[in-house]
Amino acid sequence: MQGVPDAFEHRPDHAEFRRPAHRAGVELYRAHIVRHAFEPHAHEAYGIGAIEAGVERFRYRGGEHLAPPGSLVLMNPDELHTGRADSADGWRYRMIYLEREAVERISGETGWWFEDAVREDRAAAGRLTALLDGLWRAREPLAFDSLLHGLCAQLRPHARVARPAPASAAPRFSAVIDYLHAHLDRRLTLDELAAVAGLSPFHFLRAFRARHGVTPQQMLMALRLAAAKRRLAAGQAPAAVAAACGLADQAHLTRAFLRRYGITPGHYQRQLRG
Repeated sequence: MQGVPDAFEHRPDHAEFRRPAHRAGVELYRAHIVRHAFEPHAHEAYGIGAIEAGVERFRYRGGEHLAPPGSLVLMNPDELHTGRADSADGWRYRMIYLEREAVERISGETGWWFEDAVREDRAAAGRLTALLDGLWRAREPLAFDSLLHGLCAQLRPHARVARPAPASAAPRFSAVIDYLHAHLDRRLTLDELAAVAGLSPFHFLRAFRARHGVTPQQMLMALRLAAAKRRLAAGQAPAAVAAACGLADQAHLTRAFLRRYGITPGHYQRQLRG
């Protein structure tokens, strides 16, 4: 698109996505980020990765986390998070995004849950990096699936099988998040969302931010961009995706997608096709 960069604003920053054609619910990612700061966003999948070099700082589940070299990053689905470098030369890392259904098919278990967002374990991080590199390079479906099974087997000791009981406010806000999912294409009001939660508007706003670390508007934008990413991966045109997800136009989608995922929608689609 004229006037919109095809990748990061800063030359050292680089990110790539890849999806295997034969295995649904799996997306690979590798990047070197020096200056870009990722705005709050979420993935409808487990985000599992290893830090190869440098240090990442990110906000996740209400806290600040540092991920140094040789550490695992273990994020649960639909959790908002940020990301930026905490070292002068940035950080280099690999990730795999696994949807719940994919994890269930591979592991034979339901309800995986990672308690710690960061685990410092150089040996485990090295093994995970090797597996992620192998998955990136694998061209035979059988070889890919064998590596994928090995990756889940390595992660199993870090996962709980039963999710911890939610805080008392979580069921109330779960209904709000379901409402946001159902109305991504609409302009919503604070009063409307507060009514879903059964609270006064600003009481709801304060409580929501205390629970999730972001405002309802930030959560809405994160959900919109996650839905946009899914539609783009399915091959939908960026202009149609913008309209379906409640964004003003294709340029709005491009700017917001770039801030959260580090590449433009068109570049993302070309990477997946490649």
